[in-house]
Amino acid sequence: MNRLLTRYRAAWTAAIAVLVVGLVALAPHLGFTSGTPAPLWSERPPAVAPGAVVVQPNWVALTRALKPAVVNISTKRVEEGTQFQSPFGDKDPFQQFFKQFGQQGRHTVRSLGSGFIINPAGYIVTNNHVVEGATEIQVKIDDGRELPGKVVGRDPRTDLALLKVDATGLPVIPLGDSSELQVGEQVMAIGNPFGLERTVTTGIVSATGRVIGQGPYDDFIQTDASINPGNSGGPLINSHGQAVGINAAIFSQSGGSVGIGFAIPINQAKSVITQLAASGKVTRGWLGVMIQPLTPELAKGFKVPTGTGALVASVQDDSPAARAGIKAGDVITEYDGHGIARASELSKLVAATPVGRQVPLAVVREGKPARIDVTIARLADSDRPVVAQNEGKEPLGLTVETVTPDVARELGLTDSRGVVVRGVRDSSPAEKAGIRPGDVIAEVDHHPVASAVDMKRLLDKHAKGSPVVVLIHRDGNNLYVAMAS
Repeated sequence: MNRLLTRYRAAWTAAIAVLVVGLVALAPHLGFTSGTPAPLWSERPPAVAPGAVVVQPNWVALTRALKPAVVNISTKRVEEGTQFQSPFGDKDPFQQFFKQFGQQGRHTVRSLGSGFIINPAGYIVTNNHVVEGATEIQVKIDDGRELPGKVVGRDPRTDLALLKVDATGLPVIPLGDSSELQVGEQVMAIGNPFGLERTVTTGIVSATGRVIGQGPYDDFIQTDASINPGNSGGPLINSHGQAVGINAAIFSQSGGSVGIGFAIPINQAKSVITQLAASGKVTRGWLGVMIQPLTPELAKGFKVPTGTGALVASVQDDSPAARAGIKAGDVITEYDGHGIARASELSKLVAATPVGRQVPLAVVREGKPARIDVTIARLADSDRPVVAQNEGKEPLGLTVETVTPDVARELGLTDSRGVVVRGVRDSSPAEKAGIRPGDVIAEVDHHPVASAVDMKRLLDKHAKGSPVVVLIHRDGNNLYVAMAS
């Protein structure tokens, strides 16, 4: 009897599995839709409802269905310099010899990457770095055809590119919702690592919202699904068979996978792809401020009760921020109704704002809340929104000198005000803070510093136990640091 029940259960399990796989394959032909139809891609409903517990995705069925939509992208680009490359790297004396005395000139470099089809008419998503500077692009699709690829548009700031091949009726990968990704969720990467076509690896989502220093719009998905050189531009697939990310980078000291890979969230890519398809470029909003993270010490120094927000380090002349009256030292805590938990969030919100729209800001200025309305302008191609990196907490242990005209000329400074840091004592609070010789201290506790005597006077007046807020000039930029007294 038990044996009969086991066979009965097995038969039903197999039948249900076949039914689910069959529905996945037939869904596009049955006219199923989810939400508002996108202009380029489909968002096929998942075989398993979002939020349901998935014990083990059927990677075999999903691979069979989706792998044909992943393409191999090969490019040619022309570069200057010697063609000799030592297997032992730049430190090899033979490499140095050829750099100095070898034949210099233009030579062709070939590279490989991945991409995936999002529209049957031949639209393909990949990374910008896969095709940047390419003089020739060849796209190899699953049926063996190699087609010339045309760049519809590129966006270096998010490392995304949209290609087009002259073909119709191609298989596609539907796009999912990356905001629903959970840490620990299973995912699958498909790509062409080291030229090995349509390699499949699986793993989990290790983290979301990763900032890895690639630009102001960093918001990467981290995964331990094996990603290697050549995977760039390939899809990261969820258990529902939808692309939730675009594989873009790895962390590795050897050049191979160590289980730390990064993918661009598909929700970020959707708006970029739409604009690239429409105009070949991306238009972003511009506020005109340089911002830095608000550390707990800085939050105390600027009297921000919530402890969150983006600290304005400087304001560009004739920018929307300047015209609205935003000042250095303001802490932006809310943008258009969205609370700012991290400074990097402000850059993304501003970029996504339509040009010409008036947006309300909530700021804290000198410890008091204020509301400022600002009209967002267009970010020009030459403008680069910058997030200043906070260098530390404490500034004591400094040797400083008043900036005179002679000192300014000696150091190549454009301004002869403030005090210049001449020395930083080892293991001192200043050294731990990251303050460096050559930094110019312009303010202490929001008061201008004209001389070393000024600085000493302000520090002597400072209440012990509360953070000292210092504004420094470094390499043409402003940076606030908070120092425990």
